[in-house]
Amino acid sequence: MITYSQAAVIGAVQGVTELFPISSLGHSVLVADWVGGSWRQASQGRSGRGTVYLAVVVAMHVATAVALLGHYRRDWLAIAGGFVASVRTGRAETVPQRLAWLIILATVPVGVLGPLLDHELHALSVTPLETSVVLTANGAVLIVGEGLRRRNEPSLAEYGRRFARRRAHGGVALLDPATPRQSDRPLAALSWWEAIAIGFAQTGALLSGFSRAGLSMVGGLWRGLENEHAAKFAFLLATPTILGAGLVELPELFNPGIAPARGPILVGALVSGVCSWLAVRYLERYFRTRTLLPFATYCLVAGGLSILHFG
Repeated sequence: MITYSQAAVIGAVQGVTELFPISSLGHSVLVADWVGGSWRQASQGRSGRGTVYLAVVVAMHVATAVALLGHYRRDWLAIAGGFVASVRTGRAETVPQRLAWLIILATVPVGVLGPLLDHELHALSVTPLETSVVLTANGAVLIVGEGLRRRNEPSLAEYGRRFARRRAHGGVALLDPATPRQSDRPLAALSWWEAIAIGFAQTGALLSGFSRAGLSMVGGLWRGLENEHAAKFAFLLATPTILGAGLVELPELFNPGIAPARGPILVGALVSGVCSWLAVRYLERYFRTRTLLPFATYCLVAGGLSILHFG
């Protein structure tokens, strides 16, 4: 079984690492095995049906998705309205309409490949050593993303124009008539195939050690988005993916075998939701001016030390 303190710690780790580009699945494997003892026992059978640990992970994923929906509620309301309007008119012209279809197209690859490859990919990377190798590879991918970010970085003249526009409007970003912000226009400018390509990049997170948010961000940077826009698209794209995965496995929460652990599971889910909400608020501000490099360094160091430890 799992204790309240273990559930709270696992919830905090899940809530932060799901959105930080450092792999929540990788940390769910490595943290328990680094600590050992009862922590390792609590995570045994992490990919098996009817286990407490799987129920914990399901509840925490749903909590993370709810936190993301709450944080981006204005965006999601506009996107939902844009989708309905687009279906009714047969066109995708406004920012919300295009964002709706871009998110749908980018979600298709993981929706198709996830159920087909989930068991096989997790079987390949369920051990701590293999997860450590993949986490190190995640750091290398983030370094590539940092190179792409520098390529996409606006010139000083562009920064000056943006600052002048903000000053002219009281320091507040202009709003699109149909919401979301005009700053989302670069996201809506992605082509359909570029959205699908970013969606395929996201499927790498089926391997424990790769970060869903990190791979999506690097995919966005590859297609010319700036850091801030790539991060927002990654978080928007993560919402239906995480929620869908959690809802598919939701029956695990009602398995009679995990009844004694429902209290800790609820605590873990609450902690995960709060930490996810705080994480996305922090990362939105962080990626306006800062880079993927600290996360890449962390993955390389943590992955390398774990390879030495478990090898």
